[in-house]
Amino acid sequence: MRIDKWTFAATMALLLHSVGAEAATEANFALGSTGDLVALCSAAPDNGIGTAALNFCEGYLHGAVTVEMLNMSTFRGPQLFCLPNPPPTRSEAMSGFVSWAQAAPDRMSRSPTDGVFGFLRERYPCAGSR
Repeated sequence: MRIDKWTFAATMALLLHSVGAEAATEANFALGSTGDLVALCSAAPDNGIGTAALNFCEGYLHGAVTVEMLNMSTFRGPQLFCLPNPPPTRSEAMSGFVSWAQAAPDRMSRSPTDGVFGFLRERYPCAGSR
């Protein structure tokens, strides 16, 4: 399957390098929760593990979103989320995810995948599902 330029741009929109200087730790790499992913996605690049945290975050998000978008392109049922055209910028999408997750403590305790897709579902609902 081929991913078009808008799908790629939307996927990349989710990959921000730094949102807010959280103190990521090596324990966050186990990804036990959305809170761990938020810590990695908002690490300061000049922190000792900041670059690794940001790279890990980018890889995780790219993989999760790409697989789901490919899945949705072949699935005939309702879609989980519908990105706008043009898609959000990388900065807008990631800062939105981090803010969304931090806005409610129960979100931070979700699995990382449930957190990412919960954000996408709420922020980018498909027409008729609002």
